[in-house]
Amino acid sequence: MPGNHSNTSSNDFQHHCTILTLYSNPPAAMAFNLSKPNRKIQAGVILTKGVTEMLDVAPFEFFGWTDETACRVMNLPEEMWKDAIDIELHWVSEDGKPVQMKSAAQIEPTDSFASCPPLDIALMGASVGHKTSDAEIAFIRKVYDQCSAFLTICGGVMPPLEAGILAGKTATGPRLVIGALRERAPAVNWVETRWAHDGKLWTSSSLLNGTDMMRAFVEATWGGKSGMFEALLDIGGFPARDVDFKDFKGHHYPMEKLEF
Repeated sequence: MPGNHSNTSSNDFQHHCTILTLYSNPPAAMAFNLSKPNRKIQAGVILTKGVTEMLDVAPFEFFGWTDETACRVMNLPEEMWKDAIDIELHWVSEDGKPVQMKSAAQIEPTDSFASCPPLDIALMGASVGHKTSDAEIAFIRKVYDQCSAFLTICGGVMPPLEAGILAGKTATGPRLVIGALRERAPAVNWVETRWAHDGKLWTSSSLLNGTDMMRAFVEATWGGKSGMFEALLDIGGFPARDVDFKDFKGHHYPMEKLEF
């Protein structure tokens, strides 16, 4: 759940931390306006060759329920339909081959890195026990530079960290390893929250906190208007919990040490 690099040596991680401090985003064209799209939005999950946690990528399903057909299926008031948007969904891996889920299922990608169109929205979940490859890092950088929103859930924050795009930004990750991340990657302003937002970057804490982040992202991007998106979030049970865990009733188990 926390990290996706259990078989990565400290030297490998230190190498990527050096990249973190050196890499800077090249000048990008004006970002596509997600709030007022003038074309179909392209959204995709970036899958590595590791084992992906299904709960991390499950919130992506929301983007399949934003068109007029969904409004009809959900019996939403007709006055809401005018705010419906079309989103084309992509599941992307380096070679387009099936990717293993932690729960023993497999995801059949729709695209390879080569065939994937430019993404407006990208999402990444944790890849357990996987060292992010050079090809994956290059693709993550490319997508980040081109997209309007880059979302990570749980340990999905690790590949973008290695790619250097988190330097100087505020981010969160699995709550139990925030202390270790602060120690090992001090170029990032790590916060212990359910989710964090910095520009186009949205990050969340462990697993189901990704549903909180998705609600926050959707409300910030498409909220208000007719209330269509809020209605869809409510129907789907996307929670609006306290971002600082003030309503958390369980026990917090921080990891004293984490090997990357």
